Amino acid sequence: MKTSFLRSAAAAFLLGSAAVASIAIVAVPMQAEAAGVRPAVGNALKEAIAAASSGHGSEALAKVHQAESVPSLTPSEQQAISQTKDYIAAKTGSGSGSAACRAKFANDYSAGRYSDVVGADTECLRAKGQLTGNDQLVRAQAYYLMGHYGECISAARGLGGSANELIMSCAYKSGDQATMRGVLEELITGGKTQYWANYLTSVENTHGLKDHQTLDILRLRLKTGTLRSQEDYMLGAELALQVGSPQEAVDFAQKGIDAKVLSGDRATRLLTLAKTNAAKDQANMAGLQKAADAAKTGDAAVKLGEELTGFGKGQDAVAEIQKGIAKGVDDKSGAQMRLGQAYLAAGQKDAAINAFNKIDKSDQAASTVAHVWVLYARTSH
Repeated sequence: MKTSFLRSAAAAFLLGSAAVASIAIVAVPMQAEAAGVRPAVGNALKEAIAAASSGHGSEALAKVHQAESVPSLTPSEQQAISQTKDYIAAKTGSGSGSAACRAKFANDYSAGRYSDVVGADTECLRAKGQLTGNDQLVRAQAYYLMGHYGECISAARGLGGSANELIMSCAYKSGDQATMRGVLEELITGGKTQYWANYLTSVENTHGLKDHQTLDILRLRLKTGTLRSQEDYMLGAELALQVGSPQEAVDFAQKGIDAKVLSGDRATRLLTLAKTNAAKDQANMAGLQKAADAAKTGDAAVKLGEELTGFGKGQDAVAEIQKGIAKGVDDKSGAQMRLGQAYLAAGQKDAAINAFNKIDKSDQAASTVAHVWVLYARTSH
């Protein structure tokens, strides 16, 4: 999120609007005589406009008062006076109407008087019933520029659009990971899948992640196309081999090579090792099944189910992991994670979400990673 861009865009909107209004307002007094405005009124208003253009608000208002003092003002003259007041307010912030509030709001923002923007200027617009969504966004940006990041987040909440990017920036500055993730989730849920990379980076900062949970995040990077570097591809392949899922290791390594991110002897050796192990396990699947069935606990069955998921055999993986859980496992949260991933591989999203949601909420790392997989299950096609 480019805060400088947001800042300049917002200022341009406000000041640009004032400039457009100024052109329209100038036209009325300049054509006043043709519109039936008497010279005594028209000349005073022209002098008021000239004074306002030079930044002399008090002098301009005095000239308006002079025009107002002309007896028996016609409707055209009253309209010209009203528009000239708006012009003066827009140019100088003088006067008491909503235009004056808006002009001061814009001028104070441009001049860096942010405490006035978030305080008196905002209240002035609110009192006049003129506080718009864009004004609230500018107010939130003012808080950001003041370094008041918590207030920035509060002010920007619910505004939508570019406000979400501002919230992320404020949350980043204040170290508020929960808020960052919340906004990113909202964006992803809304179909903006380009934010998966940022979201997963935030999740990687979760305290206490184990190797298997790091692999689970890298698996999502592979699925969402957000693997970033040689390190991501290599680590994904190495961890997949470590947990006994060699076909996934093949997938990581091959994707890295195809993307021209991985190259050289190390990558070639890793891919060869992964392919060799995957072929060996594929050929010995009956033996692996027999060993899992003979094990005293269900951990071997869960591990085999994870490998079956890597081979793309989702329904077989579900059945195997369910057998393991029924027999009893040491890592219940890990088993539920594998079950959820197997259900996803089998195309059963609701069942996958139910499995992920059974993971122990008291384990922050495990529950955080599970939540990410729930988001993926809900938004993937």
